[in-house]
Amino acid sequence: MGRRLRPLLLLCASLLAATSLPAVSATADTGVRSGQGTAHGPRSLDEVIPAPASVRAKGKPYTLSPRTVIRVSGGHGPGRDRVRGHGRGKKGGHDASSGARQVAEQLADLLRPATGYRLPVTTRPGRDGIHLRLSGERGLGPEGYRLHVTERATVLSAREPAGLFHGIQTLRQLLPAAVEADSTRPGPWQIAGGTLTDKPRYAYRSAMLDVSRHFFPVDSVKRYIDQLALYKINTLHLHLSDDQGWRIAIDSWPRLTTHGGSTQVGGGPGGYYTKADYRDIVRYAADRHLTVVPEIDMPSHTNAALASYAELNCDGKAPPLYTGTDVGFSSLCVPLERTYDFADDVIRELAALTPGPYLHIGGDEAHSTSEEDFAAFMKRVQPLVAKYGKTAVGWHQITAAPRRGTIAQYWGYDETGAEERAQVAAAARNGTRLVISPADRSYLDMKYDKDTPLGLSWAGYVSTERSYDWDPATYLDGVPERAVLGVEAPLWTETLSTSAQLEYMAFPKLPGIAELGWSPAATHDWDTYRVRLARQAPRWDLMGVNYYRSPQVPWDG
Repeated sequence: MGRRLRPLLLLCASLLAATSLPAVSATADTGVRSGQGTAHGPRSLDEVIPAPASVRAKGKPYTLSPRTVIRVSGGHGPGRDRVRGHGRGKKGGHDASSGARQVAEQLADLLRPATGYRLPVTTRPGRDGIHLRLSGERGLGPEGYRLHVTERATVLSAREPAGLFHGIQTLRQLLPAAVEADSTRPGPWQIAGGTLTDKPRYAYRSAMLDVSRHFFPVDSVKRYIDQLALYKINTLHLHLSDDQGWRIAIDSWPRLTTHGGSTQVGGGPGGYYTKADYRDIVRYAADRHLTVVPEIDMPSHTNAALASYAELNCDGKAPPLYTGTDVGFSSLCVPLERTYDFADDVIRELAALTPGPYLHIGGDEAHSTSEEDFAAFMKRVQPLVAKYGKTAVGWHQITAAPRRGTIAQYWGYDETGAEERAQVAAAARNGTRLVISPADRSYLDMKYDKDTPLGLSWAGYVSTERSYDWDPATYLDGVPERAVLGVEAPLWTETLSTSAQLEYMAFPKLPGIAELGWSPAATHDWDTYRVRLARQAPRWDLMGVNYYRSPQVPWDG
C-alpha cells in the first residue's frame, strides 16, 4: 500500500484529521463564476479533459432547444461490455442496445435540470437532435467513440455502451459549465461543430480510495465515483482492510467487521459495508462503467483481523485494536494452517460479490514478515485468487514471489532502491503486467506544498504540475511499454475523514492522472493542460467540489 510513513509526522496528521479540521473552501474566492463558457462562443472541441486523440473543427455549432430529442439507434447483438479483459458486466447481462438506452437516459437526466428541456429519449429515426449510435466501426476499441457535430445534429457513435458513456462525458464538458446546475439556466446550450475521435491509451485507468484508515459511507463513495466518471476513470480500487479497520462483511468471520471495523484512525466509530452495501457500490460503479477492484491487504496491514480473532496469531493472543498510523508491524501467522483457511474464506466471499476480474491482495510493507515467510505466504494465497476466478493484483513487492498472471502495482518513488526497481523491471520483462502509481507523482494524499493543511509528505510534495508532468510508459527504466497495463491515483486517508477533504486533495490533481491514462502521449503538454484545467473550475463550483486553487493554474485567466 505504499507509504513509508514517518510515525511522528503521521501522529500529528492523524490528530489534525481527528479534530475535524474544516475543509478549505475553494468556492468562496474563486473569482470564476459558473457561466456559459468563453465570450467567443461554444467551447472548442479540444478543450476537454482528458485530451481527445483527434479533433477536426468544422462548421457551425449545434444548439440544444426545447425541441431537442435524444435518439438511440444501432446495436450489434447481445454481449457484455468489455475492455481487453477488463470486465464490466452491466446489471446481470444487459445487451448492448439496452446499455445504449441507459446511457441516453443518463445524458437526458444530466441535461434536463439546467436546460429545462424535456429531452425525450426515443428509438425513432430522424436527422435532427442528439444521436447515440452503436456501430461496428473499427479502430475505436471497446471504450472509444466518435463525436460528429453539425448545425442540425450531434451524433455520438461507439462500438460499445462504454464508449457512448465516455462520449457523453466529453459532450458534457463541451457544453457550458452551467449544465451542472440543478436548476434552470438561460443558455444558450451550444456544442462546437466538427468531428472528435477518441479512445484510451490504457485499458486500466484507476483511482484508489482508502476506506480503512477512515471509513466513508456508501453515499460518499458514490459521490467519488461520479467525479471519477467525468474524467473517464474506469476502475475503482477500494482498500477495504488495514490495521485500523476491516470494512467488508465476511459471513464466515463476522467479528472482522463487528470488532475489527469498530474504529479508525484517531479512535472514531469506524464502520463497515454490509454485503448489500458493497453490491450497491459495485452496481452504481458499473452503471458508470467503472469496475470495482477490492483489496484485502495481506500478510501485513492486518491488525484489525488479528485483533478480531486470536486464532490468527502465532501466539494465540489477540492484540488490541489500533488507531494510530504506523505501518509494517502486523503480520498474519505464515506457518499457521488456519491462516490459509481465513484467506480462502475471505477471497471466496469477496470474489462472489465482485463481478470484475481483479482482486487485490496487497503485499506491501511486510516489515515484520521474513522474506522466506512472505514468499511462502504468497505462494499459497495467489492461487486462491485464481481458484475463485479472479486475477490477483498486488503492490509491487509481490514481484519477490512472482506468479504467472499476477499484476503488480508499482508505488515507488525517488527514494525507492535501485535493486527494488530492478526487480520490478525484470518481472515486467518476464511477462508481469504493471499498474503504475508512483507515490511522488500520483498519490493524491501527498501535500501540494509545505502549507497544505491536509495530507502527508513522506514522498515529498506533489504539486499539480508534478502529478501531471510524467509518462507512465517511461517512468520505470527497463520496463517495456507493452507491460504497462495502466495508471492509478491512490488516495490514502490517514488525515482525511470527509468528502470535502477527499476532494481538496484529489482536485485538481486527479484529472491530470486521468489524462495520462486516457490521452495519447503526444497530447501531454503542461502549458496547454493547465489552461484546460482552469476552465474546469466553474464546473466544479456548480458540482460543489471542494478543490485546491493551485497557484500553478491560471484559474482566472
